[in-house]
Amino acid sequence: MNREQLEQNQIPLYFIAVALAAVFGLLAPGGASALEALVTPAIAVLMYAMFLQIPFLDLRAGLGNRRFMAALLLANFVLVPLLVWAGTRGLVEHPAVLVGALLVLLTPCIDYVVVFTHLGKGDARLTLAATPVLLLVQLALLPLYLALMLGGASHVEISVVPFVEAFVLLIALPLLLAVATSAGARRSALVSKWNDAWAWLPVPAMALVLIAVIGSQIGVVASRLDDLLPVVPVYVGFALLAPLLGWFVARMFRLSTGEARAVTFSAATRNSLVVLPLALALPESIRALAAAAVITQTLVELVSELVYVRVVPSLVRADHSS
Repeated sequence: MNREQLEQNQIPLYFIAVALAAVFGLLAPGGASALEALVTPAIAVLMYAMFLQIPFLDLRAGLGNRRFMAALLLANFVLVPLLVWAGTRGLVEHPAVLVGALLVLLTPCIDYVVVFTHLGKGDARLTLAATPVLLLVQLALLPLYLALMLGGASHVEISVVPFVEAFVLLIALPLLLAVATSAGARRSALVSKWNDAWAWLPVPAMALVLIAVIGSQIGVVASRLDDLLPVVPVYVGFALLAPLLGWFVARMFRLSTGEARAVTFSAATRNSLVVLPLALALPESIRALAAAAVITQTLVELVSELVYVRVVPSLVRADHSS
């Protein structure tokens, strides 16, 4: 299998990884702690592999697309948070589930959203170029949104330390390494070969992350289904309404078809893999259930994305662009 075939078949590979992880997690619950220890390093490797794919030389051109960036930021950090606030009011009596739902729904995806945007015939290169901005803004705003939206569950203590650690280990360090090796590849044949080898790794790294994440948490999801049931309609409602918000903003800014589809996918796709370490760093009394709430969203979203890649190209057509 060459690299192109690997990328073309990545969605079935991800579903196989999820299925295997779920079976392992349910049949061998003793392995959950080992897989949980893998989550953060696996995500760091994935982030480095993903950041290496960012065309840093084209970054200025991508970020210079002001209408696209404005639409992306408005959808993800104004309208989607309003939707999340409205959708989660029924969870105030379930603080652990509420925290997990807020963590995952308030953070736009920065990894497999690129894959699904490409499959949905959107401008995946613009999405990739916007990744650093989405990361920085969500990490800056997430503590503020959590403080505003926890409502009756405001007694839940959330430390800022895990956010700083997540930023350093999962974002800053992989990003700096990727920038350094990308720059070095222009001067060194050895570094260039290193980068070429890593170009194969985003798909296997994503599969590894899914195995670590699902395998370590599926046991808790299965054992706490009754506690998690209230959040399922919230996730389904989000999956139905968030892409419509993205589509609305794209029309408002009169974006091109590819740009509009990219904004639609970004609004609908959440950052479940990267926020899981934040959920696992919560106080012990709510940690397990909050993490299980994050994983529940991942399972709902993976099914939703298969619908999106077929529906979004029809919903966001050329006659809807400028």
